[in-house]
Amino acid sequence: MSSPGKAKGRVLRVDHKDLDFTFRGGPPGAAFVARALSNEISPNIGVGFARWEGAQVAWTVLYDEVIFVIEGCFQLHVGDELFEVTPGQLLWIPEGTELVYGGHALFGYVVHPGNWKELHGLS
Repeated sequence: MSSPGKAKGRVLRVDHKDLDFTFRGGPPGAAFVARALSNEISPNIGVGFARWEGAQVAWTVLYDEVIFVIEGCFQLHVGDELFEVTPGQLLWIPEGTELVYGGHALFGYVVHPGNWKELHGLS
């Protein structure tokens, strides 16, 4: 039996500079994504960083997502609406949203559930 306040695992600090970014879109431009926490660490949430360098990537999200901008200006197109997000701001994107990611930014993201690929038969 665990006592209140006792962590199930250990605390981790992750620096985006230590991660391997994978190409995810472009040209034009380029988009790169790096998962910071694997499903082995937590299947409940997916956490990582992304660098967008002018790429336009269309997607329908299969999870709930939060994007928080660290540097630059991230753009999100949803229908006729454009969201421009700058450092210190974040976006909440509900599952099922059809969108286009864009802009020039370094940002962090959190998705729930973290094992969405497995749940949708994509892993």
